[in-house]
Amino acid sequence: MAEERGWFVVNARDAQWRGGGERTPICDFEGDAPFPEIGINVTLLEPGKLGALYHSEDVQEDFLVLSGSCLLLIDGEERRLGQWDFVHCPPDAPHALVAKEEPCLVLQVGARPARRILYPESELARRHGAGVERETSSIAEAYGERRRRPIPYGGWLD
Repeated sequence: MAEERGWFVVNARDAQWRGGGERTPICDFEGDAPFPEIGINVTLLEPGKLGALYHSEDVQEDFLVLSGSCLLLIDGEERRLGQWDFVHCPPDAPHALVAKEEPCLVLQVGARPARRILYPESELARRHGAGVERETSSIAEAYGERRRRPIPYGGWLD
């Protein structure tokens, strides 16, 4: 993957993946060259594993379900999503995606840079394993030891 700024092509199977432990795998296309305007990745949500905690940001974020199904938790509501469902989250809309019965492959795109993130208390999110016990704006406090780490690609896209 490109280490310097500029254009590049990378197959998701060859890109850096992060996850491990109780976290779902996520394809980090950016690697060591962060994108300044948008973030984009592919996430494999797996039942019983944590994707992202219920949160809101001061920028928009969008999701496209590529395969499988999951639950969308948004603004205190729950909605089932299936293949090709698209979700637009405007700034400050609290949200999370949770796989329940099967793996779910999701394309995620978000504006950058997020200057403000909030992990609100939510009984709905806690019930689905995606909520914090106490509201916080600290990523480190919200996730604690559950941060993703580099992992090898595990054949999820084959």
